[in-house]
Order: sequence, then structure tokens, then C-alpha cells
Amino acid sequence: MMKTLLILIATACGLSAEISSDVVDKDKTLTKIAFGSCNNPSRKKATRIYDGILKHHPDVFVFLGDNIYGDTEDMELLKKRYQKLGASEGYQKLQKQVQVLATWDDHDYGVNDGAKDYPMREQSQQVFLDFFGDPTDSVRRARPGIHTSYSFGKDGKKVQIILLDTRYFRDKLPRAKGKPPKGRVGWYVPTKDTSMTLLGDGQWQWLEEQLQVKADVRIIASSIQMLAYEKGMENWGNVPHEQHRLFEMLKKHKANHTVVISGDVHYTELSKVMIGDYPLYDMTSSGMTHCSKGWANADNSFRVGKSHWEINAGLIEIDWAKKSLSLCSINQDGKKLIEHPVAFSELEFGE
Repeated sequence: MMKTLLILIATACGLSAEISSDVVDKDKTLTKIAFGSCNNPSRKKATRIYDGILKHHPDVFVFLGDNIYGDTEDMELLKKRYQKLGASEGYQKLQKQVQVLATWDDHDYGVNDGAKDYPMREQSQQVFLDFFGDPTDSVRRARPGIHTSYSFGKDGKKVQIILLDTRYFRDKLPRAKGKPPKGRVGWYVPTKDTSMTLLGDGQWQWLEEQLQVKADVRIIASSIQMLAYEKGMENWGNVPHEQHRLFEMLKKHKANHTVVISGDVHYTELSKVMIGDYPLYDMTSSGMTHCSKGWANADNSFRVGKSHWEINAGLIEIDWAKKSLSLCSINQDGKKLIEHPVAFSELEFGE
């Protein structure tokens, strides 16, 4: 709110006020961004995926949510479950070598498929921020929700990473009645109620500001899938007016070189939708410790190539010299399951 007020005052006075990300590090140039979700530190294979990730020497790692399986209103128990992640050998290796960024999904928020009616959301936010080491003066300490943004590198090689919060402000999603038909594995259906929100007014206002930050590559991190919706699981397509609002916002601000990363579904796949002549990609990586073959075979008409139900993590590789990026997912051995190169020139909105 304060940032918005300062911008309005500067505009009224005829001054230029450049909008910035919440956190800015001009000295760090990114070429590899790893990410993942659905990580249960209690599982026997909870360390192996970290070895696969570290083989690629990423500059940052983004936790997309379900970073632990907390599922409680007892904050002391939630802290203990975070402590189990902190004590795990794989996470300790990662943290020593790579900068870790994080948002949450339902199980680390505190309740399965949780929305804004979760009674401990304020307390859970503080537990989350304490574990991931947000400074005392962090913007996430001063506002509701854990959405935030980072900019890395100088002009010409600037990467912005936007972490959304799809839990704190969200309304409950509508559910279908009866058993899901073939091709569907969940019970959610698109709503026609345009009063329902996914991000909430404040986060939407913040997001529109962030899409005006100058960036050579922009990565929007959503805990739930942004494009695929037929399978009936939680996703942006269940709130179609919110999905459309984001698409229109990307067009309005010509947010070129923007891609999405997501998790939640316990397998990995790449999805694409055309926003006019702009191909918006959603690279889903889910299942750092457990996956589902049945869910991976569910319908997704936006899928590019095949889905994979091996334990996996995601990876974006940026080639600044060739002005291109590659959307990938990797298995526990670091082998690429998906690799989809895209030139920057393809990721541009027309006039």
C-alpha cells in the first residue's frame, strides 16, 4: 500500500517512480533456476532428489509449496514438521550451496485444499517466514499473505521471480457431485460466480505493479497449475475469470519473456496456452518425494509432449548469449525428463 501511495504521489508531482521487486540483487546473474513441490521429509527417498538438483548447479531453488506436510492447527506441531525438513541431509546440502526461495501450498499452509477460512493462517504465515529466514524488516512480515518478488542481475540479464500466494486470500472452490468421470481425478469444476477470488484484491494490485517491473526474463511461481484444468484438481481454471484477468494483465503490460512454474499434482508436465499470439508456458514440477501415475494420466488438452510420474524437480536454463531459455524437469539422477527450448523472440506480445 505504501509503495502504491508513493508512486501516485510521484506521478501527481510529475516525477518518475520506477516500480521495483520486493527484493533486488543486481550482483547475482541467474542462468539456472531449479524448483519443486510436494516434499515430505518423512519419506525414505526424501534426499535423493536433492542430489539430482545439485548436479545442475542452480543459482536459486524455488519451493513451490507442500514443502512439508503440516496439516494442523497446532503451531508447535507445524514447527516440528518444518524442523524435520531443516534437519534433513538433502535440504541441508541444498541450503549450503543454493539460495532458497519459497511460497506455500495447502499442506504447509495448514490444511488440505485450504482457503481463507483456515483459522490459523496468520500464525502459520509467521512460522513459514521464521523457517525460511525472512528478515525482520521483510515486506512479508508486514502484510498478510506470503506473496513476494525478487529481481536478480543487471539490465540485459535481469530475471524477476514472482511468488504468488494461492491460499491466504482464496475462496473455497466449487465441487462437482458424484464420482469423477473418466479422465478426471478430482472433484473441482469451473465456477460461474465472478465474485470468487483466487488472489484477493490486495495481491492483484501488487501483482499488476510487479508485471511492470523491467525484466529480461520473468518467472511467475504458482503453487497450483495455471493452465491445466480438466483433471478436476485445484487450479486457476476453476476460477476462470481470475485466469482471464491474469492473461489480460500480461497483454496490457506486454510482459514479454514470461513463463509460469507450478506444482501440486504429483507428476511433471509442460502445458501451453495461446494468449493471442503469445505462447504462455506452465512448467509443472511436482513430486520431490512421491508421485502418482494415475494422476499423470488424467486429461490435459494443453499438455506439450508427455507427462512423467518419476520423482522430479523443475529446471529453467537461460542462455543469455543465444537469447533463449529451456523449460525442463529432471529425475533423482539429474536426467532430464522434459526439455523444451524457447527463444526469447517467441515470447513476445504483438502490437
